Amino acid sequence: MADRHALMFPFAAIVGQELMKKALILNVIDPGIGGVLVKGEKGTAKSTTIRALEQVLPPVTHIRDCPFHCDPRHPEKYCPYCAEKYGREVAPETQVSPMKVIELPLSATEDRVAGTLDLESVLQTGKKRFEPGILAQANGNLLYVDEINLLEDYIVDMLLDSAAMGVNYVEREGVSFTHPARFVMVGSMNPEEGELRPQLLDRFGMSVEIKGERNLGLRTEVVSRRLEFDLDPYAFTERYSAETEDTRKRISDARALLKDVVIDRKLIEAAAYLSVYFGMEGHRADITMIRSARANAAYAGRTEVTKADLEEIAPLVLTHRLKKKPFDKTSEYDIQDVHKCLEEL
Repeated sequence: MADRHALMFPFAAIVGQELMKKALILNVIDPGIGGVLVKGEKGTAKSTTIRALEQVLPPVTHIRDCPFHCDPRHPEKYCPYCAEKYGREVAPETQVSPMKVIELPLSATEDRVAGTLDLESVLQTGKKRFEPGILAQANGNLLYVDEINLLEDYIVDMLLDSAAMGVNYVEREGVSFTHPARFVMVGSMNPEEGELRPQLLDRFGMSVEIKGERNLGLRTEVVSRRLEFDLDPYAFTERYSAETEDTRKRISDARALLKDVVIDRKLIEAAAYLSVYFGMEGHRADITMIRSARANAAYAGRTEVTKADLEEIAPLVLTHRLKKKPFDKTSEYDIQDVHKCLEEL
């Protein structure tokens, strides 16, 4: 295993936080779900888990030497450089690279995120010269923003727009440049430091609220594993290597299987019913539930979605979209409400 990964606490060794891990994995299987917002008090392994996810991410195939890592399977989405060089007729030279977790610092400016156009070069040579930003690095990868609630709203808007459209569009003085920017968006935050606007919350496909373990045995195991890792990270990481490889393979297999997963119309009606029952606005929640349920079935190695898939992922999709009443600190609801709702169908 690479040294870089050996210095990270193993994803497979993280105690508990199963909902967070499942939400992250499902978004890797289908980035169209729309990303994950992880909310929780400090010290609950939010950042550790998200960064460690890189260990189980599957490899991706992209065009060799392309600064935007264009996907050779979709020539219609090539960056301008690949479109000019290969078009739709010429098969590009490709390479396989590990999928990565790209972190966005809170201090990042709009130019650093989106990239910049060299207008002087355009005027002198007539050719566009673009300096790629973080969104270029994120294409085909996972983009992580810690303390996302402290990031400027217009930057968050830009990130979510790019994640939803799969494209980054930059325009300066009438000159524009477009490149693919399809990535899994993950944000983490401590609600005590402020909330995101409801409009931004709704843009995340899933949300998970996590807390520190209250079970004495689990808390003891958390501390024990951390101490063992600090003592010898290489040996500790190697102990979980088989489980890490198994998870990576399951994710890779699920990504390949996803296109074959079918869902009965009755389950689509059930998703719509849940959205109406919990007062969802628009149709984003319905669509996200269906995509998430399909990804959940694929991760289990099945080609057919069941009601159990929908019941498992519904809270991840609905909770952060519920309207809060004045002075309410949470929008959580009893999971039994979902069960009861589905049983009525």
